[in-house]
Amino acid sequence: MSKLTDLSDDFDYQHDGLETLLDFVRWGAKLFTQAGLVFGHGTDNPFDEALILSCHKLSLPLERVEQYLNARLTFAERTCLTELFILRIQSRQPAAYLTGQARFAGLDFYVNQHTLVPRSPMAELIEKGFQGWLVEDEVERVLDLCTGSGCIGIASLQAFDAAQVDLVDISAEALAVAQKNIARYGLEGQVRAIQSDLFNALEGERYDVILSNPPYVDAIEMAALAPEYQAEPALGLAAGVDGLDLVRRILAQAADHLTDNGVLIVEVGVSQHFVEQVYEGLPLYWFEFEQGGEGVFAISREELLLFDDLLQSRYKELS
Repeated sequence: MSKLTDLSDDFDYQHDGLETLLDFVRWGAKLFTQAGLVFGHGTDNPFDEALILSCHKLSLPLERVEQYLNARLTFAERTCLTELFILRIQSRQPAAYLTGQARFAGLDFYVNQHTLVPRSPMAELIEKGFQGWLVEDEVERVLDLCTGSGCIGIASLQAFDAAQVDLVDISAEALAVAQKNIARYGLEGQVRAIQSDLFNALEGERYDVILSNPPYVDAIEMAALAPEYQAEPALGLAAGVDGLDLVRRILAQAADHLTDNGVLIVEVGVSQHFVEQVYEGLPLYWFEFEQGGEGVFAISREELLLFDDLLQSRYKELS
């Protein structure tokens, strides 16, 4: 008898008279709240987390779930949902890892424990065509640096449908995930996955836009992460004492890999405060988001070159 089966007595839906899908979603949300679970990987509340898990397990379309909420579940369906809720509570893995799916910028992506769960506010930038920073017809090459699942680079094709996209990551395991997403959308001739430590394997390559969601979590925050975030690869999160180890390198080297009118767009999240302190005077444009999120800046190649002395000096501080 499995450990999950042993524990099912503590989660006995039969005693609570649960019959419909809605009953189970509400029950799951209650269990998640009582267990003190943390959300933020595609959902921000226990009800939506239970709903996503339930729809995945029952192979129901999430966009039409209203049609099924009052459907009565079979014994087998109730049993498998109970076990999935127990697994979510026990493992503290985000729902995306349990389903192998995450949604970003209106697209579905395969994810696993070798990649972060997509949640970048860059999705809003993509949907809005990057708010005038980039012109579709002028973007021929895109670099998604620290790509993980490849979601940002692949989704950017919604704004630049004719562009060639490079997905770059240091992790071979993450690139295997990105390759699956390339295949999922039939983009083998337009998108390629490249293993590289930032720009190291990109000598001579230049792009009209570099998009990057690099690791940016500082040491103090890393130590305080909830279990759901600790379930993600530390390689995709941790970035030194102030969270800027990779950002320093990116800012110091990006100009060499941008076209003359190229633009660098980087997410630094809660490390925005440190960026503004370390790079005081650097003309970074900080985006504002209607759908939530923070800490994404843009800067042109021309501006990077003008402030090259500052960028190189801050980079040398890492040595």
